[in-house]
Amino acid sequence: MRLLIVEDDTKLNAVLQQAFEEERYAVDVAYDGEHGEEMAFVNEYDAIVLDLMLPKRQGTEVIRELREHGVKTPILILTARDRVQDRVSGLNDGADDYVVKPFAIDELIARVRALVRRSSDVRSTKLQVADLVLDVASHTVKRGASQINLTQTEYSILEYMMHHPNKVVSRAELMEHVWDDSYEGFSNIVDVYMRRLRSKIDENAQMRLVETVRGAGYRLRSQDFS
Repeated sequence: MRLLIVEDDTKLNAVLQQAFEEERYAVDVAYDGEHGEEMAFVNEYDAIVLDLMLPKRQGTEVIRELREHGVKTPILILTARDRVQDRVSGLNDGADDYVVKPFAIDELIARVRALVRRSSDVRSTKLQVADLVLDVASHTVKRGASQINLTQTEYSILEYMMHHPNKVVSRAELMEHVWDDSYEGFSNIVDVYMRRLRSKIDENAQMRLVETVRGAGYRLRSQDFS
């Protein structure tokens, strides 16, 4: 999952970035509303954490601009304002949830997870495709009764694909959602990780779940397309 954090407090921004990266998110950061808005238009995020009081452009302005131009990414606002009307104003502008400062990091992470689940019509913390189960709360993956150990990147790819079962996911789409802006590696990185993921998930299994769709990308299938 790929997340954008827009927060001008550099220490808080760094703390949030580290916390979400430990939860296996790919994280991009911005320190003012103008840059945050630009990043939200350019990149495809699974969620945005946005402070309301920002330099150059206020959070409420950013939200209105994004919504007016059709950006539907779930937005959680951070606010030091605890007045009801301030929170209501942010929600009316198009935000999906809010957290009042100071807040517990664990609560913020849980709320972002909930937004991502809601946007993909998933209500449980467990994702399942055939006999493959991924628990986003415990970060565990099982195929049947067998535990599967994945790297952080493998886990992120699988989580994204399990949010979109039976859909052909392009390499560009995986790059958008799994790698952040700082990645400058080689161009076939997706293919390399998909080969590793396939070997771990489908090894010794009767039904192969990870499918390469020639010229289009990859599909995690819960049914037979042959």
